[in-house]
Amino acid sequence: MRDVAALSPSKHFNPTPQTNPKTQPIQSPNSNHFSPKKPNKPSFPCFSTTPSKTPIPISTPPLVVVGSANADIYVEIERLPKEGETISAAHGQTLAGGKGANQAVCGGKLSYPTYFVGQVGQDAHGKLVTEALEGGGVHLDYVNTVSAAPTGHAVVMLQSDGQNSIIIVGGANMSCWPDCMSDDDLEVVRSAGIVLLQREIPDFVNIQVAKAARTAGVPVILDAGGVDAPIPSELLNFVDILSPNESELARLTGMPTESFEQISRAVIKCHEMGVKQVLVKLGAKGSALFIEGEERIKQPIISAPRVLDTTGAGDTFTAAFAVALVEGKSKTECLRFAAAAASLCVQVMGAIPSMPDRKSVLNLLQSL
Repeated sequence: MRDVAALSPSKHFNPTPQTNPKTQPIQSPNSNHFSPKKPNKPSFPCFSTTPSKTPIPISTPPLVVVGSANADIYVEIERLPKEGETISAAHGQTLAGGKGANQAVCGGKLSYPTYFVGQVGQDAHGKLVTEALEGGGVHLDYVNTVSAAPTGHAVVMLQSDGQNSIIIVGGANMSCWPDCMSDDDLEVVRSAGIVLLQREIPDFVNIQVAKAARTAGVPVILDAGGVDAPIPSELLNFVDILSPNESELARLTGMPTESFEQISRAVIKCHEMGVKQVLVKLGAKGSALFIEGEERIKQPIISAPRVLDTTGAGDTFTAAFAVALVEGKSKTECLRFAAAAASLCVQVMGAIPSMPDRKSVLNLLQSL
């Protein structure tokens, strides 16, 4: 399969820096296309759990994830409890998660240089999350530990069929952010190859990051998951790709998304809201990339032999797509790479523990 071969390690992880350190910024907030930025050997802080801000050269513009970090408290149940009912869980455990941390670890485990910008509390959950990020190969120089709020956490009610229901407590993810992010924090954004955002941190933080990225010509992907509220138009104006799932797309547009035709109409409304590229995650029906004025690209799921836990599958898909995209792959290849990563993710319990490594993703693609 030629498109699988194009994702082999020898061809997939050797981006060549350009000789010109500057790239042209995206032409307008609503540009249809972008080319990931490839400056000449930018400097980034060293890998450390303590912010050092000591620059060392890294030859590849990194994936920068700005977002949430949670402790996920799992309870395994046969079914959701009814109102007023108490049921027993078969098992319970606490694992590192949060949409931002999930996506950052996915980038790190896919062997792409990845920075995480986020906040944790001075508690055991914060230690759990930072250790998981470090174990996933993520650069932690921009992880801030705050004393005024606990680490964010989530209660994940995992049913026997692998589906889940989640309740999130924002904690440090939603508070203690500075009104204006520092130039130091935004420098890693301006020097990125691509930036990933989600909606589990305040909108005003995402707006600052997206605006800084746009000014530097760095593409931004916004995962629509998180707070159930309209996305500010100011944020959408600086987003290159919006990535919702079916239910998020329905909430954002106020339109039904039960059929592919309905999804297509809802995407048109997203285009009218200013986003020219919409990457829709369709669960068991796969995914589809809609680019205004072009033929949509559909990608079926890559079936897993068993589905143990779907938590983090959407984050894995989005981050894997971003990695393939910043490495210069075609949109079709990006979708296939992301589908393979998500297929591996659902076979393992937990969010961060289920993120696949690059070799596993490539082996799966080559086996198809």
